[in-house]
Amino acid sequence: MATVETALKECTAAIDGAIGAALVDYDSGMALGTIGGGKELDLQVAAAGNTDVVRAKVRTMDMLGLKEEIEDILITLGSQYHLIRLLKGRGSKGFFLYLALDRSRANLAMARHQLKKIEAELEV
Repeated sequence: MATVETALKECTAAIDGAIGAALVDYDSGMALGTIGGGKELDLQVAAAGNTDVVRAKVRTMDMLGLKEEIEDILITLGSQYHLIRLLKGRGSKGFFLYLALDRSRANLAMARHQLKKIEAELEV
């Protein structure tokens, strides 16, 4: 099992085009750990903002009566992909991995595959 720090390091080392990553508690909106980011991407602001995205999607699914679980949420920008992966493992409900990618260097399918693998090994 990987720690939060190890998992976040793997996000930036193993995923081509990674700009930054965070593990976020979507009940509080707080990032439990971050890596990367910088002037272009304030990961604390991204964590809080993406918490609103997750809450809105969960609320919408409830209103629609959908009994599915969210795997991930993708936001595409002109130069970036933002990937939100909700954690499902024992003790990790209420958390998500957030990954920002440089669109010109990233392979979205591989990034999703790697993020799923990292999630499976993560122990919160």
